[in-house]
Amino acid sequence: MSQATALSVNLNKIALLRNSREGSYPSVVAHAQVCLDAGADGITVHPRPDQRHIRPSDVMDLTSLVAPLDGIEFNVEGNPFAGPQGSYPGFMELVAQSQPDQCTLVPDSDDQLTSDHGFNLKQSGARLEPIIQRLKDQGCRISLFMDPDPEQIRLAKNVGADRIELYTGPYAEAFGQQSDNLDNLFQTYVEAAETAAEQGLGLNAGHDLNLENLPRFRQVKDLLEVSIGHALTVDSIAMGMAEAVKRYRAICQA
Repeated sequence: MSQATALSVNLNKIALLRNSREGSYPSVVAHAQVCLDAGADGITVHPRPDQRHIRPSDVMDLTSLVAPLDGIEFNVEGNPFAGPQGSYPGFMELVAQSQPDQCTLVPDSDDQLTSDHGFNLKQSGARLEPIIQRLKDQGCRISLFMDPDPEQIRLAKNVGADRIELYTGPYAEAFGQQSDNLDNLFQTYVEAAETAAEQGLGLNAGHDLNLENLPRFRQVKDLLEVSIGHALTVDSIAMGMAEAVKRYRAICQA
């Protein structure tokens, strides 16, 4: 490992808990502050049109919290093709309003439980290219949610991405099951990282990473950032959010 990896805490599940009742408790912004005070390098949210967790107002409130802070990044994830729906203004409009440091584009549909695959740029690359340019013109770094497929990663560079975020769900599942295929699967992520480096793309990763499987994944070379929400929130129930952030950050800094 040549450098530390930034930890961006995804707050979707805090918003999900809040949305189970009327009102604004627990506060997404207050929990973001806890994470930052405990050493998190950034905050991530993934606002969806159905507003099942993060709402457009949360995005703007977090923008107000993070924007004045030096060295702290705000990462907004989502489907760039998601248009207006009720009080959801559309993903592109929401990004234009919030001006995050990083915009992670994800090919999730409205009815998906969670993101579960990367872009197929053979199919969507031409449509994404002008969107990426528009977002870069607004000052956002662009990361594309990708499977560990070298051919697709090369296409990510061609459409203008600055980084890719490797979808780590299959790795996490294989790790949890101690699958016989774990070593071979992990090697696909190593090769994907090498391809990204060859293309001049920065490397992020996220999905189902936790305290058990993150140390091994950090062996992937030049891993700049991990985005972790679900597992960190679950760990927070047992140990408190500040302690959970510190433990994840210790792995990222090791």
